[in-house]
Amino acid sequence: MTGFHRLQEAVTASKRVLVRVDFNVPMQDGVVSDDTRLRRAKPTIDLLREAGAKVILLSHFGRPNGQVIANLSLNQIVPALENILGCTVAFANDCVGQIAEQAVRAMRDGDVLLLENTRFHQGETVNDPALASKMAALGDIFVHDAFSVAHRAQVSSFGLATHLPAFAGLAMEYELDHLTQALGTPTHPVLAVVGGAKVSTKMELLKNLVSKVDILCVGGGMANTFLFALGKPVGISLCERGFADTALEILDNAKRSGCEILLPKDVVAATAFAANAPHKVRLAEDVRDDEMIMDAGSDAVAALMHAIARAKTVIWNGPLGAFELPPFDRATIQAASYCAQQTTAGKLISVAGGGDTVAALNLAGIADQFTFVSTAGGAFLEWMEGKQLPGILCLSK
Repeated sequence: MTGFHRLQEAVTASKRVLVRVDFNVPMQDGVVSDDTRLRRAKPTIDLLREAGAKVILLSHFGRPNGQVIANLSLNQIVPALENILGCTVAFANDCVGQIAEQAVRAMRDGDVLLLENTRFHQGETVNDPALASKMAALGDIFVHDAFSVAHRAQVSSFGLATHLPAFAGLAMEYELDHLTQALGTPTHPVLAVVGGAKVSTKMELLKNLVSKVDILCVGGGMANTFLFALGKPVGISLCERGFADTALEILDNAKRSGCEILLPKDVVAATAFAANAPHKVRLAEDVRDDEMIMDAGSDAVAALMHAIARAKTVIWNGPLGAFELPPFDRATIQAASYCAQQTTAGKLISVAGGGDTVAALNLAGIADQFTFVSTAGGAFLEWMEGKQLPGILCLSK
């Protein structure tokens, strides 16, 4: 990664290092049910501990909106974090003020301290300068290791960098390296697979991608809007008819940029939005008035797999159908599995991101076969849209 100070060159013994991590993890019955984000923070924490630093962890958890809410306390993740790190993790019931200050003063070199949910303070989400000053007083160095919140200009993800020397953590470096490899300086041909429900949520993404990639596959409910714009019947499918002109504009921009667009030529249609609903494969122009498009058809999957075979880089965001309802997960699983096979065979670089995308890849059991899977949602999308992220800008030299 270029353009940033390297963390390894800055950390020395006894330094108090404030590390912004993302410990906003799913819980079930008071226990962490998916520790992926905790594990991704481990390399940075290990590096700092080995250097003799005092590691002070900052994170949000849920959306308490400036209120102290007991079931949104980060204290409940301490056992899982201790298990992953293999060391004791102290906990402070606040992230600023006397409680936090006393906890930091009690630290020895190599200790780990987790501070309470940053969003218990209203000033966190509005980047309040006074809160940033108080929080910064707890440390000597700021390390940003949470790409997932890099699109937010908040105290713990941006404001601290105005008070302390700022560095990217190892997880942040790793994420940015792979995203740059996939979209900044990719190996062509580049294929982008963009699915999901609505065009309206990904307009900027699609507009940016058609000028940067060689092939763009549009799937999921988004594809219905494009099919409708082209005069195809979509029945009672999810479709944003008001964005038909936007879809046509994107298609026109793609044509001028030399970007090939893949839309499903056949679809899986059903009369009910439900798991295992009776369904039929139809050509896109043959969808009936009482039917809804639930998934891409076999010919559409074959066309996407052919595009994957031609590509050297694949960027994937969003499912191709209603993947949460079997058997309408079939197109996503088949195409993503083929992408994983090509990746493990060394034939392409594959990067995926976004909540639904990660869920779909985990459902298929192939997430670990992609080159990189980002756990970030909004930050991943904004990066793909070509936007500059505050949490990244604050680390630039």
